[in-house]
Amino acid sequence: MLKKFKISLAAQILIGLVLGVIVGAVFFGNETAQSYLQPLGDIFLNLIKMIVVPIIISTLIVGVAGTGDMKQLGRLGGKTLIYFEVITTVAIVVGLLAANLFQPGAGIDMNALEKSDISSYVETTEAEEDKSKIQIIVDIVPKNIVNAMAEGDMLAIIFFSVIFGLGVAAIGDRGKPVLAFFQGTADAMFWVTNLVMKFAPIGVFALIGVTVSKFGIESLIPLGKLAILVYATMIFFVVVVLGITARIFGINIFKLIRMIKDELLLAYTTSSSETVLPRIMLKTEKMGAPKDIVSFVIPTGYSFNLDGSTLYQAIAAIFIAQMYGIDLSIMEQITLMLVLMVTSKGIAGVPGVSFVVLLATLGSVGIPLEGLAFIAGIDRILDMARTAVNVVGNTLAALVMAKWEKRFDEKQFAEYQAANLK
Repeated sequence: MLKKFKISLAAQILIGLVLGVIVGAVFFGNETAQSYLQPLGDIFLNLIKMIVVPIIISTLIVGVAGTGDMKQLGRLGGKTLIYFEVITTVAIVVGLLAANLFQPGAGIDMNALEKSDISSYVETTEAEEDKSKIQIIVDIVPKNIVNAMAEGDMLAIIFFSVIFGLGVAAIGDRGKPVLAFFQGTADAMFWVTNLVMKFAPIGVFALIGVTVSKFGIESLIPLGKLAILVYATMIFFVVVVLGITARIFGINIFKLIRMIKDELLLAYTTSSSETVLPRIMLKTEKMGAPKDIVSFVIPTGYSFNLDGSTLYQAIAAIFIAQMYGIDLSIMEQITLMLVLMVTSKGIAGVPGVSFVVLLATLGSVGIPLEGLAFIAGIDRILDMARTAVNVVGNTLAALVMAKWEKRFDEKQFAEYQAANLK
């Protein structure tokens, strides 16, 4: 009897990607085709957004309450934030060095580039700039957790979940029913996640189809130099910077990438880290990282450890300056780096958010905001790469923190690696 033929999720997503590119190319510029595809993509992204907040809240509360030790949590939090700051700063430096070395914006004919409409991004940025840096810190503490959940304010949600988890731990036995409720919620949401992922190939097909039909396959050509540099630098960052970091903690970066290839492909095609958050958390636990560490590190990483996004922002800022013939001094580039270190924090893992951060950053060093209109057309294509790098960075961070805390299960990791790298 023939065995039942089964196509893996990664293969299904890849098929959806290829079909989306073909359909998008065939219906290039066809708004009717886009109107049919866009709802499918929107439904998939809405499904992801629907499950992310309940998963973060339930897993964080279970993780923190399970730890029950404020001193231990404080130590983990301190180590995690130090690690995030070091890695993202290195990402900014690598981006600045690559842009200065290869000069992607030099010699570009500004008149030959097609401008895109960035008015919606500008409106968003103006609203963000109305907030002072102190107000951003104040807003981490939510005045209404329900409102924070509705708006997807990750920092506020994380803050509330950590405090609530500590409260559950502090009341001892009386907190056990609450802990059991959130454990059940987390388990149920992971089941829902597996159900939602069955729709992923269709969502990827629609999202890629719309992107290609709007901008065309040739959308990379006018700004090919920038796109090639962004992709090449990100590959370098993953292989060298994250590779060395992984090696220090006894992890092979190439094997890690192979173990999360399904999630990387999904994150790449949807340009959203949120699409894979539940699966990445589940996988890192199976790799040997404790639940409480995974529940704290990965959601926090979505706000503080966006390696791909910060690296891209550094390259894009220098690229635009070079297009306008602006020669930034060392001090101005250091200022740019310091500003990016602040503005890149607290942003959600959703499509296009790096574009908003760039708008909020460029003015600080006198780079014309209008320059972003030239790269808006291919921002989605660049967003795909930076999202994949963000996922690799956060997965590695959870494993590194588990090893740093000396709570990593080496035997479980070896068994998982052997079972998944056949």
